Amino acid sequence: VQLQASGGGLVQPGGSLRVSCEASGINLKYSAIGWVRQAPGKEREGVSCVNSFGGMIWYADSVKGRFTISGNNEKNTAYLQMNNLKPEDTAVYYCVTDPSCSSFYYPDTIANWGQGTLVTVSS
Repeated sequence: VQLQASGGGLVQPGGSLRVSCEASGINLKYSAIGWVRQAPGKEREGVSCVNSFGGMIWYADSVKGRFTISGNNEKNTAYLQMNNLKPEDTAVYYCVTDPSCSSFYYPDTIANWGQGTLVTVSS
């Protein structure tokens, strides 16, 4: 399984970014995909997950109403649209896959990890 994330960068508070993740070696029709983030000095935090097979979408409380996850099964790609970004959203965002979105409550148990992309929210 290979996961290629892109789209991070520097944005001002209140701004927006979209990160993408292209997956290979796995069929997203039958797997959950999403993002886990890790801020400096903090533990990993599950951010969002989508499972097309189960029809499930999950968000951490900290991002509900601001972030939107979507997937394109034809392109085997997932997207995370991040709006109204806050300084506390600053972190490395990792694209991950797992058989279930329930693993996102315990990120250290997630099966497959891609390289991270840095999102910095600062004025």
